[in-house]
Amino acid sequence: MNLSESHLPHDDDPRVRRVELLISNLLRVGVIASLCVIVFGIVVMFIQRPEMVSSAEALRQMTETNAVFPHTIPAVVAGLMAFSGEAITVLGLLLLVATPVARVAISIFAFLYQKDRVFVVITSVVLMLLLLSFMLGKAGG
Repeated sequence: MNLSESHLPHDDDPRVRRVELLISNLLRVGVIASLCVIVFGIVVMFIQRPEMVSSAEALRQMTETNAVFPHTIPAVVAGLMAFSGEAITVLGLLLLVATPVARVAISIFAFLYQKDRVFVVITSVVLMLLLLSFMLGKAGG
């Protein structure tokens, strides 16, 4: 029996299909939304600092490793309140990172619905490891 002949019992369940579509749409919308926010943030940065368009040195300063971008959630929020292009760009990056994490979280509910305990446990561990990596990454830098 090859893979194309295998047929799982829940393949025809319309609720399973809806969950799969939800996950697919979440990934699509998350990536597109983050791209739009990042591009908008970059446009705002160029509007706020028009010298970056004409000066290679000003642009180089913005892209160096010591450039000032918000590195914490409170700094991003404060930057958004001040309509900072850098904060808007970082928000887009955070949205991009959060998209697959949300996909993992939604998958837990999908596996719960399917009563697939093994995958609920595995996916829960993956989600915990993802969240732990964010916390440890913050602690390390």
